[in-house]
Amino acid sequence: MNPSLRKFALTAHVTSSVSWLGAVAAFLALAIVGLTSHDTQMVRAAYVATELITWVVIVPLAFASLLTGLVMSLGTPWGLFRHYWVLVKFMLTVLATVLLLLHTQPIGLLAAVARETTLSSGDVGRLQIQLVGDAGAALLALLVNVTLSVYKPQGMTAYGRRKQNEQHQVLDTKTAGDNERAPVWMKVFAILIVSLMLAFVILHLAGSGLGALHHR
Repeated sequence: MNPSLRKFALTAHVTSSVSWLGAVAAFLALAIVGLTSHDTQMVRAAYVATELITWVVIVPLAFASLLTGLVMSLGTPWGLFRHYWVLVKFMLTVLATVLLLLHTQPIGLLAAVARETTLSSGDVGRLQIQLVGDAGAALLALLVNVTLSVYKPQGMTAYGRRKQNEQHQVLDTKTAGDNERAPVWMKVFAILIVSLMLAFVILHLAGSGLGALHHR
C-alpha cells in the first residue's frame, strides 16, 4: 500500500480495535452489575443493555478489527504468517470473534429472561456467571493483542525466514539455526491461547443446559 492508504488502514484498525476493547469493558461492567446488584430494575436494564451493546457495537467492531487487521498485515511488509506476533494476534482476534458469535445466543436468552420473567432461577445464576467469565476472557485476549501491537516481540516463523532468505538471496546458516525454535514468549502465548479456549469451552458447557429457560 502507498503511505496514504497505509495510514488510513492503520487508523481504521486502531480505532476499531480500541473501540472493541472499550465496548467489551463496558459489557463486562454491565455483566458484573447484573450479577451482583440487588436492584431488580437495574439488573433487568443491565441485561437488556448487554444484548443491545453486543449487536450494535461489539459485533460490528469485531469484524471491522478483523478485516482491517487483515488489510494491514497483507498490505505491508509485516505479512500475516511471517512474524509470530502478527500470527498470534490474528489467531486471538479470530478466536474472540468466533466465540463472540457463539455466545450471542445466551446473551439474548438472558436478556429475554430479564424482560419477561424473574431472575431467581439457579440456571439463570449460572448464565450470569458465564457472561462475566466470557467478557473477562475476551477482555484479556484483547489486552494481549494491544500489548503485541505495541511491543512487536521478535521472532519469525519458518515461512517468514524462508521469504526473507528469498528476498535477500543470502542464507546465514547460523542465524537460521538459532531461529528454528519458537521464542519463549511465543510458547507462553500459545499456552495462554489454549487456556482461553478451554475456559470458554468450560463456560459454554456450564451454560449449555440453559436453553430450556426460554421455554419456561
